Amino acid sequence: MEVDKWTSQPYSFEELLSFDRLKRAVTNRVLDRAEEVMWEEFPLSPEIVNKLIGEEWKRAKEAVRSSPAAKEAFRKYLEGMVSNNLDSLMKSDKDELSALGVAEKSL
Repeated sequence: MEVDKWTSQPYSFEELLSFDRLKRAVTNRVLDRAEEVMWEEFPLSPEIVNKLIGEEWKRAKEAVRSSPAAKEAFRKYLEGMVSNNLDSLMKSDKDELSALGVAEKSL
């Protein structure tokens, strides 16, 4: 049985917007792929079904990671993370930095 010959259709931007849409898109692709595999082997073993699910989930995550929306969302996440870390560092080093001439607020 050739499970690896399948080429999944690309994910659209709309399919990557929410968990329910993503789940629906992955489910449809797995079912389409399973129907193709069933021509060669029926019934499908749980191992084959799990392999189909795992491979399609991997493709879906790659599509999410490469989307412009993901990059923008991750940048916002990083911005908050960096800001929180800097606030903590500035608080712990405030006395030292103040003694070196760093003002509380800029003019």
